Amino acid sequence: MSSQDKFLKSQKVLRLATIGKNKTPHIAPVWYLYSSKKFYIGTNTNTQKARNVKKNGRVSCCVDVGINSPDIYGVMVQGSAKLILDSQVKKIAKKILLRYFDSLENESARELLDDTDCIIEVTPEKLSQWSY
Repeated sequence: MSSQDKFLKSQKVLRLATIGKNKTPHIAPVWYLYSSKKFYIGTNTNTQKARNVKKNGRVSCCVDVGINSPDIYGVMVQGSAKLILDSQVKKIAKKILLRYFDSLENESARELLDDTDCIIEVTPEKLSQWSY
């Protein structure tokens, strides 16, 4: 596994940029799962990011750390996204939530799982990384 893949698997917050009304960017920090070179983000179909992806699958996202050199590192992705709306949603959502909660028995985890009715799947087409 590359150092970039290890980094993307270890971090906890991804900033997802979608294209909204009037071509206005919409950026949201999200929890995610990085697996098989794709990003998976659990959400609800009523969220702005899900509505944007449904209308326009072009996205960009960024995962980064650090504020002082030499510990600044990041990865930016440009790619395409689609909504997963089938029976895989809860299975993927559980994997995402287990990155952030010790158990799905946690009340917040249960509420988030109940509210998740779609997964945004991001397929990278271009990746850029930086370190300082």
